[in-house]
Amino acid sequence: MSLQGFVTHFEVLEVPTGRGISMVDLTQEIANVVAKSKCVEGVATVLSKHSTVGIMINEWEPRFVDDARHFLLKLAPREGHYLHNDLDYRVGPPDWPGGDEAWRAFRQTEPVNAHSHLIQFVVGTTESIPIHEGKLAIGTYQNVIVVD
Repeated sequence: MSLQGFVTHFEVLEVPTGRGISMVDLTQEIANVVAKSKCVEGVATVLSKHSTVGIMINEWEPRFVDDARHFLLKLAPREGHYLHNDLDYRVGPPDWPGGDEAWRAFRQTEPVNAHSHLIQFVVGTTESIPIHEGKLAIGTYQNVIVVD
């Protein structure tokens, strides 16, 4: 049995997103990374490193994308009562420059986003996609989608 070397490739893709629930199809960008890596057999792991951004595999059809947005907003409506959004009661990190008052002033500039955290909780943080013969092994109607 011939053992070939184990190769890894890491790349960061910055994804601009919009307001509200934003969905972006990243399939081609990920396929480009796989091609650049020259991986023939393996796994591509797509990871969101942001606590309100998820990764999913699903169909990229405009009406479905709208349905998915509406579905996620029903699960976690923006206007729901969330303790995370009570900014006046949130304590800042102990090492925040300027202390708790500076933390509270900063928090007031941030949008309330508990619903975004919950949506990411439902969608998930990662997808692992098999690579076969140098290509993503996903279905014909499957796309890798960023949900913010």
